[in-house]
Amino acid sequence: QARLEASGGGSVQAGESLSLSCITSALSDVAFMGWFRQSPGEEREVVAATNDEGATKYDASVKGRFAISKDRVKNSLYLQMNNLKPEDTGMYYCAASHVKYDPTWWLNPDAYMNFGRGTQVTVSS
Repeated sequence: QARLEASGGGSVQAGESLSLSCITSALSDVAFMGWFRQSPGEEREVVAATNDEGATKYDASVKGRFAISKDRVKNSLYLQMNNLKPEDTGMYYCAASHVKYDPTWWLNPDAYMNFGRGTQVTVSS
């Protein structure tokens, strides 16, 4: 059974940085992976996505501040978050898709099939 587990969250001040990691196991035929954010009272959204070739997609709210990367050998996904803002607060979790969607779909939550346990990020002003 596929397993994904995020870690690295915490409570920080605005302007600070956090690095999230997602460890995966029993995942196969992954087309692309992404980081979701679920903010209080908001719909879940995909903030960043990448594939094994290193192509990336970012939501406009995080572009220029967040960087997603993937380590195929370690089967891990990472999210470097810089210059954090209070609106970045939420539960972050990683997800995978097995369908080779066009990159325009990578920020669509419905493109993902496997979801992992999340890690909370809280940014105070």
